Amino acid sequence: MRRDPRRGEAGLQVSEAPSERGAEVGRRIGVGLMYGLWKPRVLGSWRVPAAGPVIFAVNHSHNIDGPMVMGVAPRPTHFLIKQEAFVGPLGPFLEGIGQVKVDRSTADRTAITRALGVLADGGVLGIFPEGTRGEGDFASLRAGLSYFAVRSGAPIVPVAVLGSTEKHGRLIKGLPPLRSRVDVVFGDPFEAGDGSGRRTRTALDEATVRIQERLTAHLADARRLTGR
Repeated sequence: MRRDPRRGEAGLQVSEAPSERGAEVGRRIGVGLMYGLWKPRVLGSWRVPAAGPVIFAVNHSHNIDGPMVMGVAPRPTHFLIKQEAFVGPLGPFLEGIGQVKVDRSTADRTAITRALGVLADGGVLGIFPEGTRGEGDFASLRAGLSYFAVRSGAPIVPVAVLGSTEKHGRLIKGLPPLRSRVDVVFGDPFEAGDGSGRRTRTALDEATVRIQERLTAHLADARRLTGR
């Protein structure tokens, strides 16, 4: 009997993916807002595979990091976003543009299924591997990134967003100054697994170490390249 490629282990259904059309709408909105409000400088976008599943691993130091990547990336992106952001009218809007709500306090099976669905459909999944906003230096990674990368086999593209926290705007203190430059640097895609196909806890832990080394190296290269 032929196995359904859209089912994961133990028959876990990985369809019900967010709409790529919605994510494309979100990308177009992001293009207008990010280039209208700031001056993004995008480096290395040619490194993003033109087709097939991809995971963006993005450092996270400011709330605009996700929208910035959505607006400058060459492909529509579905980000894993904490459920606390889905409040009021913002909730239906985020869902409408193909973003994935996740409950960080538990193993959110619905979010996992939808995220795997994005990759099964050959889409781009955006993840903040540090799990929450902080220094944006990839110093501490959560296990989610390695899980999605090892399980799906999708390559990881490291993404460094630099300049979003250097200064505060005069009109809106919580945002970078209007028309200031924000750099977004895409790195070379790489495989997280070791080629064995193992998905054990040990394999995921080892993958996390490899991922952290690659992300940290990319961030250092991005800082040298941009002078930030």
